[in-house]
Amino acid sequence: MKRKTKSAVAAKTFDGYLAALNPQQRITLERLRKAIRSAAPKAEECISYGVPAFRLNGRFLVGLGAAANHCSFYPGSVLQGLKVDLKGYDTSKGTIRFKLDRPLASALVRKLVKARIAQRESGR
Repeated sequence: MKRKTKSAVAAKTFDGYLAALNPQQRITLERLRKAIRSAAPKAEECISYGVPAFRLNGRFLVGLGAAANHCSFYPGSVLQGLKVDLKGYDTSKGTIRFKLDRPLASALVRKLVKARIAQRESGR
């Protein structure tokens, strides 16, 4: 069984989660946060399933997190339609895992968030 990081156990706020991370993880997730905020300025920050997330119109939009050896971005099923853009990243059904030395490009994050917003607006 994987152990949860200290931040995942104790976090009650987005900033609280980030504060518990090491500096490189915090910088990486702050960049991700900024790109998400750029693509979804009306989204609200929250904690969902123990990780920082964004809600739009009261519904989960995307999430992010840090583990011992990588960070993760959770944009949901929109990944299936953007596999070409995600070549070289470790992905699963709704998750992208990436190393700190190879963060997601802001343009890619914005593209994923906008696709997720479109998906939500279409009722999926």
